[in-house]
Amino acid sequence: MSFRPKSVFPLIFAHFCGWLAALCFVIPAFGQAPDVSDLQTVPVISGGVAFVPLVQGGQTTLVSIFSPVVLLPLGDKWLIESRGAFEGDFVRRDGTGPFGGPVQKSLEYLQVDYIANPYLTVTVGRFLTPFGIYNERLYPVWIRDLQADPITLPLEQGSSDGAMLRGGFSVAHNLNLNYAGYFSTLSTNNTLASDREIGGRFGAFFPNQRVEIGFSLQHLLQENRANRFGTHFEWQPRAIPLDVRSEFADAESGRGYWIEPALRLNAFSHTQVLARTQLVARFQQFFAKPGTPNGDVPDVNTKESEVGINYYFMDGLRAVSSYGRQFSSEGNANIWTVGITYRFAFPLGSGGQ
Repeated sequence: MSFRPKSVFPLIFAHFCGWLAALCFVIPAFGQAPDVSDLQTVPVISGGVAFVPLVQGGQTTLVSIFSPVVLLPLGDKWLIESRGAFEGDFVRRDGTGPFGGPVQKSLEYLQVDYIANPYLTVTVGRFLTPFGIYNERLYPVWIRDLQADPITLPLEQGSSDGAMLRGGFSVAHNLNLNYAGYFSTLSTNNTLASDREIGGRFGAFFPNQRVEIGFSLQHLLQENRANRFGTHFEWQPRAIPLDVRSEFADAESGRGYWIEPALRLNAFSHTQVLARTQLVARFQQFFAKPGTPNGDVPDVNTKESEVGINYYFMDGLRAVSSYGRQFSSEGNANIWTVGITYRFAFPLGSGGQ
């Protein structure tokens, strides 16, 4: 994929965001917002916990995660939302001793949302960077179908500090568009780390086919002023409970893709065991760019295949397991995971909607 000249990219992005903002203020003249005057909003505490031991290349890591989410609505137009994470990756001390290690703490987002109209939400604060779909939609342990991260995840840069415009609207009977555009400022604070950059994501959803396709772009406004590009695809056919998701990302340190189908077996049998079982697989490749900073992605070409089985005891509680094999010039390795995830949610009040 070729890169655009650095001097042109910010101008293109500025026109893109300006067009979207203007469009979202004009669209309400052609549609009627839903009546929410009879709804009562209350704060909500949600999140998830997981214990997922990981064995990679013969080394065992006991991964324990607690990730709380807080939603605080202020009337019908304002919302404060936040998510933190406490993760312990415990390994054997000196290779043979007891398991131990520090607990990593992070603030993934803390943002204020203003719902200007049904087509535009304005966000300020710390938010998940809208690049691709995995970081925003699939990252939490209670949502993801495979617990191991995709190789390309570090290219999506977890969080940004700044301002964001996002929303969606229908333009035809079988076409809905969604968008997100943002500016992020530089922060070297360990808790609020962020790069100075601009970027955005644009997607098209086809309701009849239940297909979404989209692209992402990002321009760094510091250091090497690198450009990043990405595409995503998601399909949920009506005939069977199948999810097919895929992403591609191209950055200064390399490019890669993953594709992940997941199938619930209740499509074939309503017996309790099969109806609660999900089969999932993922194939991914990463192509490193020699001589460039690699961050947390591999510094050599790498490919990996995984298969997994999940069993849902109930909607929020499930057992997870997977096996994968990674291939690269630095050596091959088996990757095993097995564990349990739990998602909780309860309102802090009564009569909420």
